[in-house]
Formats: sequence, C-alpha cells, structure tokens
Amino acid sequence: MASSKKRESILNIDKHVDKRVHVKFQGGREVTGVLKGFDPMVNLVLDETVEHLRDPADPYRTTGETRRLGLVIARGTTVMLICPEDGME
Repeated sequence: MASSKKRESILNIDKHVDKRVHVKFQGGREVTGVLKGFDPMVNLVLDETVEHLRDPADPYRTTGETRRLGLVIARGTTVMLICPEDGME
C-alpha cells in the first residue's frame, strides 16, 4: 500500500531567505550573497553576490580578492555547502 505522506526535505533553508549566506560549489568556487529564493532541487537565487577568488598557484586557498557578480542563479547540482554568513545557530 502506497503512503500518501508528503516527503519532507532534510534541508530547511527557508529561514535563510533574505539573509546573507556563504555557498561553496563543486570545483572550488565560493560566493557570498543574499539568498532570495530556492527550489526543491536546491537551485539558488542569490543577490548582491560576491565571488571569493582563488590563488592560481594553490586552488585550496583564497587570495582575499573578490569579484562582484550581482544577481546569480546557481544550479543546485553544483552546490556543495550553504551556510549563514553570520554563523551557526
């Protein structure tokens, strides 16, 4: 017998909408921006986005330099980590 219960997501990022978040992607890119929205596939809409540039000699280190990106739509399959910029609860 099939259950009619709706599956609940283990991610609860609703509480971070309209707040600054730090996002890490596959491949090493990192950005910070205001989370404006998301969908069940964790595609993200970020505003006022800033990319943290990596050191070309050592891709595991950031240089401290940034690049403004503005409004960004990030594909959920590349998102590895989402965390609030102001720290954990």
